[in-house]
Amino acid sequence: MVSDVGELIERVCAERELPCEPTGDSSWVVTLPGTHKLKTACNLIVGEHALRIEAFVMRHPDEKHEELWAWLLRRNARMYGVGFSIDGSGDVYLTGRVTLKGLDADELDRLLGAVLTYADESFDSMLEIGFGSSIRREWEWRVKRGESLANLQAFAHFADPKLDSKAEG
Repeated sequence: MVSDVGELIERVCAERELPCEPTGDSSWVVTLPGTHKLKTACNLIVGEHALRIEAFVMRHPDEKHEELWAWLLRRNARMYGVGFSIDGSGDVYLTGRVTLKGLDADELDRLLGAVLTYADESFDSMLEIGFGSSIRREWEWRVKRGESLANLQAFAHFADPKLDSKAEG
C-alpha cells in the first residue's frame, strides 16, 4: 500500500511540476510555490490506513497570540482536508489526515491545492496579527534610511502612517 501511494504522490507531483523528494520509506516532501508565502514545504506521511499532511506555515507569533489563534480557528471552519494547528512552541502548521481508501490523483491534487491556498492566502494576515509591531518598526526604519519598501508593500495599508491612522509613530 505504501509503495502504491508513494508512486501516486510522485506521479501527481511530476505531472504538476512540483518538486517532490522522499524523506523516508513512507514519507515525501513536496514544495508548493506561492505568491505571499513564497514556498510551503508539505510533508506527506503514509501510514497503515491514512495519509498525514503537515506543512509549516509560520513561526510562533511575537504578539497577539490569542487573536491569531482565534483567527485560525475561525478559518478552520471553512477549510477542506487540512486545518491550522500549533505545536508545543506555538509555531503554526497546516495538518490533516485522510484515509488511503479512495485516495486518487484528483484527491491528492485537491489536498495539495488546499495546503497551497490556505498557506498563501492566509500568510499576510497572519503576519499582520502576530508580527504587526515588528513590521511597523521595519517600515519606519527603512523609510528613515531611504531603503526599499518593495517586499513590505503587502503591509502598507497598516504599516505606512500616511495610510493608517492607527499606526504607531
